[in-house]
Amino acid sequence: MNAVQIKELSERIRNNISKVIVGKEDVINKVLTALFCSGHVLLEDVPGTGKTSLAKSLSKSINCNFKRIQFTPDLLPSDLTGINYYNQKQQEFVFREGPIFANIVLADEINRATPRTQSSLLECMEECQVTIDGVTKQLARPFFVIATQNPVEIQGTFPLPEAQLDRFFMRLKIGYPTTEEGKAILDRFQKQNPLPTISSVAGAEEIIEVQDSISQIEVSDDIKKYIIDIVEATRNHEKIVLGISPRGSIALMRGAQAYAAINGRDFVTPDDIKYIAPSVLAHRIILRSHAITSGAENSEAIIREILDKVPVPIEE
Repeated sequence: MNAVQIKELSERIRNNISKVIVGKEDVINKVLTALFCSGHVLLEDVPGTGKTSLAKSLSKSINCNFKRIQFTPDLLPSDLTGINYYNQKQQEFVFREGPIFANIVLADEINRATPRTQSSLLECMEECQVTIDGVTKQLARPFFVIATQNPVEIQGTFPLPEAQLDRFFMRLKIGYPTTEEGKAILDRFQKQNPLPTISSVAGAEEIIEVQDSISQIEVSDDIKKYIIDIVEATRNHEKIVLGISPRGSIALMRGAQAYAAINGRDFVTPDDIKYIAPSVLAHRIILRSHAITSGAENSEAIIREILDKVPVPIEE
């Protein structure tokens, strides 16, 4: 699938999601970027801003399997992955799949589950497979996890460890709507919720084809050096104790390739890097204790500060 076809597909999905979600085109673009990169998204915002509605709208826009998991403190790893149980009628052990065996998985309030349950997602998200009782089972493609968490409420929650955060391709904030968007939301939801009325506009096969095509988007040597310069700047920053790993630099390149394709281009520009870098990199750095003032917002501010200082490659 070429860049023009990818742009047409992304516009189709974006317009369909916009029948439910008012505004927030920036967030929708980044969610599609992560999906096309076979990545996963962490939506971190206060309740009621549309995190779950966005995930459901995306799943209804694509003709594939969707499962929602409500994370709670008593949720067990087997509740996600499934179990082998003894079937007395068949007189043998039978595997019953858990909700993780779906194309799009909504992990709602992921930070309410215990670290043991959170860690059961690591193999699924990184390797697209599940190992149960020593047997490895592949997950179907596409496999996309959208996790949500409330960053304000602390009681009864278990913060995601850095290893788990690094498995997420992007961390996004939806934010409150503007005055005009707030009025449009009331108008749209006055009579009924539009979510049940939307139908799929893309197939799972199309998403897989896009995912296989993203790597063909051209990334010049100058752009690669620009990515490395940004990554190395995080490793030498006075406010950062742990900078971006090679996995983060690959994610930044892949994200730029996908975003270029969404815009109908078969090559990456520095603007693509600067646009997605805060969402891809901010949750992958660890700040020094004296630099932690406002959580994710502060991390993103430091990444933007680095982007302003690192020289941008210029076409000769």
